[in-house]
Amino acid sequence: MTVAGAMPPEAPLSHPRQDLRRAFADRAAPGGGVDADAALWRAWTFTPAALGTGLLLWGFLSWFATDGTTWAEAALAVLIGLGFFWIALTFVTVLGGALSMQRRTMGTEGTVRGLDVALLIPVHEEAPADVFGNAGAMLEALGRLPQPHRYTLYVLSDTRRADLAVQERAAFEALRTRLPDARIHYRRRAVNTDRKVGNLSDWVARWGGAHDAMLVLDADSLMAARAVRDLADALSRDPSAGLIQSFPQLIGARTLFARAQQFSNAIYGAALAEGLARWTGREGNYWGHNAIIRTRAFATSAGLPHLRGGGLILSHDFVEAGLLRRAGWTVRFLPRIRGSFEETPPTLIDHCIRDRRWCRGNLQHLGLLGTRGFHALSRFHLFHGAVGYLLSPLWFALLVLWTLIGVDAERSVINYFSPDNPLTPNWPEMSPVDHVWLMAALYGLLLAPKLIGAAALVAAGTPVAHLGGWGRFARSLSLEVVISVAYAPILMVQQTIAVLATVTGRRQDWTPQAREGGRRPLWVLLRFHAPETVLGVLLFGGMAAGYVSPWLLPIAGSLAMAVPLSALSGQVMSVLPTPQEVRVPLVASRAARWRAEMREALVPGPAK
Repeated sequence: MTVAGAMPPEAPLSHPRQDLRRAFADRAAPGGGVDADAALWRAWTFTPAALGTGLLLWGFLSWFATDGTTWAEAALAVLIGLGFFWIALTFVTVLGGALSMQRRTMGTEGTVRGLDVALLIPVHEEAPADVFGNAGAMLEALGRLPQPHRYTLYVLSDTRRADLAVQERAAFEALRTRLPDARIHYRRRAVNTDRKVGNLSDWVARWGGAHDAMLVLDADSLMAARAVRDLADALSRDPSAGLIQSFPQLIGARTLFARAQQFSNAIYGAALAEGLARWTGREGNYWGHNAIIRTRAFATSAGLPHLRGGGLILSHDFVEAGLLRRAGWTVRFLPRIRGSFEETPPTLIDHCIRDRRWCRGNLQHLGLLGTRGFHALSRFHLFHGAVGYLLSPLWFALLVLWTLIGVDAERSVINYFSPDNPLTPNWPEMSPVDHVWLMAALYGLLLAPKLIGAAALVAAGTPVAHLGGWGRFARSLSLEVVISVAYAPILMVQQTIAVLATVTGRRQDWTPQAREGGRRPLWVLLRFHAPETVLGVLLFGGMAAGYVSPWLLPIAGSLAMAVPLSALSGQVMSVLPTPQEVRVPLVASRAARWRAEMREALVPGPAK
């Protein structure tokens, strides 16, 4: 039916802020019980990673102990061990996921009861034609798919720009005209209190009571009708589930950097996601979008408080998942639901800018680890998210230590400046053979998950024709490895800068994500990548003087070439094909048409 107003009558729902200092249990939650299968998977995953790390540390300390272990040698071993554990954990997770992918089916027990589902799209300074175009494609597909569920779309705007607000309202009216039988609503807040968290909380408290579930989407999210239905079916079948997360796959990439991210997500991500789902079990995580949530469970259990001093919890999704599990609801991850999509930043700089925001939010989680009542795995998710950024300073510290160690003890950088200082540590000898083994082990562990993931994808039934054929697939795998190796040192330095900015309290502007990208002036590239460029030049100088190991040449080259590599990242290229491109999903092709029609329909209105 045609909706008469922009929003329906309010259906209030109590949505209290949680007290993080007191445990809380929702009386309506059935409880998740003991997940024996997930416990076995956790033991299978974490034990080899821990044992491998222990063996590595034992080997390093044995090597260093020839003349006694110094503080510098112990520090080096600890840094290597900390970094190695997370690499080993990823490796074992991917390996387990690859084995699990060969199982054709997974359990789908339970009766499906029709749910009233709200599709929520919070937006802030986004292109209205793209947001409403994607929404139109999803609603059109849902209207054609027989199912017991009922859907209502809400576009929840926090846009501040008057011209964009006018276009949003015009796009809303255009969408209602084109889909007169769909339930479509639009609300723009006068004040965007608490950003996205406040946007969604406002909807839950005022309209959440009318819906059994809410499917939270991002501004660039796109989901096939079957994916939406499968999520609703899964929530209906499992009365203990408070939240079910899908596995969003990247689509729409045009630039080199974005296409490399998209290829990695499509080819290697499936095995990683499968392994992650296995060992997280009912204590999964939430990534903020493309997930379905039981509305009353969220309202009762996951209201986010302000931090001490009035601060806002920035990366809200991890914390909301932890609060739901604390209250007795399960949080699940279903990576086999197909048709869940999102986009990725188009250039290296856009990726780094987004990463700075995420870094600040994820490091904030370290202060929430003591939340009363959190499940141990919920705490691990918070810690893991922070470690994902802290690893970059760790690798950077290793790079500095390796540089100071030099080619040998007599030609180390530190001995050059202070050869007779009694406090100078006895740096470990790094022979050419030692360098070869260390580099081979490091790159081997980083490369192995990619190869395992690619092999698992083909073995699980993905036709090679959907990957461009054997020849093109092999070339794409090689090219993606080269790209990842080239950009990894730059990302390491940028994430280290982001961590330092967060720790020192330097605020980062919360600007809307750039969707289209584009070429940037040379002076912008030079200013943004000055730290990497200077560091790379210094490493080359140290190599030329004989004080820095030549095995650091790939890292030095990447850093010194940061500016041209960054410029190259935004170049439009037709490389690295993925299954979603070889066989374009129907919802993606329909969304492209809807967005084009919306652009034609929108006439910029005067600013108010």
